[in-house]
Amino acid sequence: MEIRIQSIHFDASEQLEKFIQKKVEKLSRYSDDIMTAEITLKVLKPETAQNKEVGVKLSVPKTEDLFSSKVADTFEEAVDLALDALVRQLQKSKEKMRVK
Repeated sequence: MEIRIQSIHFDASEQLEKFIQKKVEKLSRYSDDIMTAEITLKVLKPETAQNKEVGVKLSVPKTEDLFSSKVADTFEEAVDLALDALVRQLQKSKEKMRVK
């Protein structure tokens, strides 16, 4: 699986990038077919509390791309929330594939 991390209007720390890579790699437990994972990090309004937005797009063959976007106080929390949502989407798409 290829993992691409893009931070918009700021530089993500190496520690944050390692955290994201470690978390995203765990998605392979749910599907071996994931080709790419594109993670977009964005700071919304710097003055507000809930201002870290993370968008994760997974490219999986035989299904539409899966996407989740979450906003939280920290990027780590937003990544966890987004990946939890993607795990549910992966499980649902697997169920659909079994039914067909």
